[in-house]
Amino acid sequence: MSALALAIIILLPGIVGVAFTLSGDRMPRAVVPIALGVATITAALAVAVAFARPEIRFPFIAGAPAGLAVDGLAAFILPTVSIVTLLVLIFAAAEGVRAASRFHGLMLIFASAVAITVTSTTLPTLLFAWEIMGAASWALVGFAWREDSRVSAGLTAFITTRTGDLGLYLAAGAAIVGGSGLAFADLPDAATPWRNVIAAGILVAALGKAAQLPFSWWLSRAMAGPSPVSALLHSAAMVAMGGYLLLRVAPLLEATGWASTVTAWVGAITALALGAVAVAQRDLKQLLAASTSAQLGFVVLAAGVGSVSGGMTFLMAHAATKALLFLAAGAWLTALGTKRLSALRGVARRWPIVGVTFTVGILSLAGLAPLSLWAAKDELLAGALEISPALYIVGLAGAALSAAYSGKALFIVWRRVPADSETGYDTEQSGTRHVAGWTALPLVTLAVAAAVLGILALPPLAGSVGRILGGPSSAVPGILELAGSAVLVLAVLALVFWKGAPEPRWALNWLGLEQLTEALVLTPTVALSRALARFDDEILDRSIMISAQGVARGARSLTRFDTKGVDGTVEGLATQSRRLGRLARRPQTGKVHQYYAQITIVIGVLFILILVVR
Repeated sequence: MSALALAIIILLPGIVGVAFTLSGDRMPRAVVPIALGVATITAALAVAVAFARPEIRFPFIAGAPAGLAVDGLAAFILPTVSIVTLLVLIFAAAEGVRAASRFHGLMLIFASAVAITVTSTTLPTLLFAWEIMGAASWALVGFAWREDSRVSAGLTAFITTRTGDLGLYLAAGAAIVGGSGLAFADLPDAATPWRNVIAAGILVAALGKAAQLPFSWWLSRAMAGPSPVSALLHSAAMVAMGGYLLLRVAPLLEATGWASTVTAWVGAITALALGAVAVAQRDLKQLLAASTSAQLGFVVLAAGVGSVSGGMTFLMAHAATKALLFLAAGAWLTALGTKRLSALRGVARRWPIVGVTFTVGILSLAGLAPLSLWAAKDELLAGALEISPALYIVGLAGAALSAAYSGKALFIVWRRVPADSETGYDTEQSGTRHVAGWTALPLVTLAVAAAVLGILALPPLAGSVGRILGGPSSAVPGILELAGSAVLVLAVLALVFWKGAPEPRWALNWLGLEQLTEALVLTPTVALSRALARFDDEILDRSIMISAQGVARGARSLTRFDTKGVDGTVEGLATQSRRLGRLARRPQTGKVHQYYAQITIVIGVLFILILVVR
């Protein structure tokens, strides 16, 4: 029965999503209730299977079945993804979206793909989900397909992540050649040269999805999608799946001897560098996008140092926190038509429920005690400290920057402005000047989660979580570490309040990652696609056309041969046969004396022939 529940979690949103997408707007009133009903059922079943721990296996290739399972890690992440998806869809329903069938259909397909990603136990299953997730994200980011800039943003995100995704195919091929099988649990047992290839391929794919350096720029472009899309992609899905994959293959990373170190340092450096980018931003959604890349750096760091329970707790807390912040930013964008920070001064005072819940989320993002990301961040930093003090210092600096960019956003949205000020409004779209009442439900729910989920990182629950995950226990931060990080956050927030947040110009344009991505990914990909298009047009198509023309000429020749040769011969024989038939009928007059005469002539001819032959 639990296996059936897992199948429903995956199949139900996928089937309904495809039906919505193909139906157009034929049933506009039914779309939202059905979508919310499907999301509710999925969330309830996700909580249920977290306790039942079902497993599904089905054949793929000989000796390497594909599979789905709810293990210790998926038992925490699957309900998180499902519940966040439900809350985001509730927000979208309250705000209202254009082309509701297509929007909810794509969101449900995306949710189905994420559920497969979370529960996959083998590389083939993961690859299947990875492809659908990438395609659905492209369609969602470029949802407003009539606007070229949004379509371009979707393509940028898609091409960048797809470039990294090639690593998964490399890893799958290396796993087969290395003899380890395709199950995640078997990958560390691959032969030594191939084990390194598997780790490198998975690492590249995961870093691309998690928007880690040098792939981070696509996350900025993904902001072109609707706010509910940003809330889901940047919190519990898509970006989070890159970090989740690395947590799942942490034993493989450690087995190589090098991959875990590289992973940890990429995560720490991303947390630091993209934290500086977030501090420099003047657009709220861009600030949140950069902070997503920076915060996922901590999850990647956790995977590198083997702090799986710390990374998992951080991933859950970050999902609630970031979904809350993007939904609040979306509510303000809908109401005021802008997301520029300079135009959002005092906006928290204007809509207190949104402002208070945003405050909970932004202080959690800052790492303020006792909110969720405070203890969660300290747990994984404690793991980094056991591995390398230098790694810990870089991670701690990234945590300090978290407080800096969070404080910058917090103080702007609460700053007093004249009541009649409309400066900077409606710069991106026409504002409605109101926030829908039903948006309070998802915002308050996410705010509660952003406040309390960090308890999983505190002793003794941290040890219990580690045992549930079935791996080595993660380092538990001590009292001094927890207190020290809390004091650090307060100090940074006070400094930002007193002096204001710096806006380093060198970080404003995302460290030049746009140009780097353009040069290393987009331009080569577009050039290759054009070259392949020319090859297709000038060689493949021409070869096919020449072959077709040759076949046509041969057919015409055969037609002529058939008409003039075969048909002519047959018709000639038929004509001669008819003539002979007419000649044969002439002697048949019915007169007896003529028959006797004919017989006499024939006998005479035969007699002459006999004489001649002799």
